[in-house]
Amino acid sequence: MRDFSSSVPVVSLKDVSIHQNVQTVLQSVSFDIDKGEFVYLVGRTGSGKSSLLKTLYADLPLRSGMASVAGFPIFKLSRTQVPFLRRKIGIVFQDFQLLFDRTVAENLRFVLKATNWKDSSKIKQRISEVLMQVGLDAASNKMPHQLSGGEQQRVVIARALLNDPVILFADEPTGNLDPEVADGIMQLFNQINNRGTAVLMATHNHQIINAYPHRILKCDQGKILDSAKQSFSLKDGV
Repeated sequence: MRDFSSSVPVVSLKDVSIHQNVQTVLQSVSFDIDKGEFVYLVGRTGSGKSSLLKTLYADLPLRSGMASVAGFPIFKLSRTQVPFLRRKIGIVFQDFQLLFDRTVAENLRFVLKATNWKDSSKIKQRISEVLMQVGLDAASNKMPHQLSGGEQQRVVIARALLNDPVILFADEPTGNLDPEVADGIMQLFNQINNRGTAVLMATHNHQIINAYPHRILKCDQGKILDSAKQSFSLKDGV
C-alpha cells in the first residue's frame, strides 16, 4: 500500500514560466496538487495546457521557477534523471501512441522492459493486473487495430498504470471519443483516482467537468486561474 499520509504535494510549482520553443506561454505559475487529488486543466487551444503538461513530465525544459513532480526537482532536470521521473508518473495521450505492430500485451511488456522489469512471471502478472483494472482482461493477445477507440484508450491508461504512478497526466484523453465512450473513460479515471492516484487532466469537454466536478486550473491570457482560490467562468475558452 502506498502511504498517502504525507503532506508533501505530488506536484508543486512556484513562480514558474512555461515556454514553447522561444515563446513564453504561461508565466508566474504557482500551484500544488496533493496526493490523491483530481484536477482539470482547461483553456483555449494554444493557451498553454499541453506545454504545461509536457513541462511537468520533462518533455519540455523548465527554464525558470521552482517545481517538483513526484519528488523530482524538474528545473533543468538532467536527461539521465528523466527515466526515473517517468517511472513515478503515468502519461495518457489523446492520440494513443500505441505500437501497432505488436499485441496489447507486447505493448505493455515493452514499457515494463524499458523501465527495468526483468522477471518474466512478474511482468506477465502486472500486465494481467492493469488490463483487468481497465476492463480489458480478454484483450491481451489482440492487435491495437482490432480494438475500438475507447478500448485503445483503455490500453493507454493501462500502460500508464504499469509502474503504479503517484499521478496521471492526461492530455485530452476523451477528445477523440464519442460521448458514451468518453463517459466510460471518465468513470475509469475516477476509479483510479479513488484508489489514491492523483490526476491532472487537460480537457475541453464542459459536459465531463459538469458530470464529474473537481478542482479546475484555467490557462487564461498567460496566467493560471485556480478554482480553489477564485471564481471564474468556464464559458470562455474551455
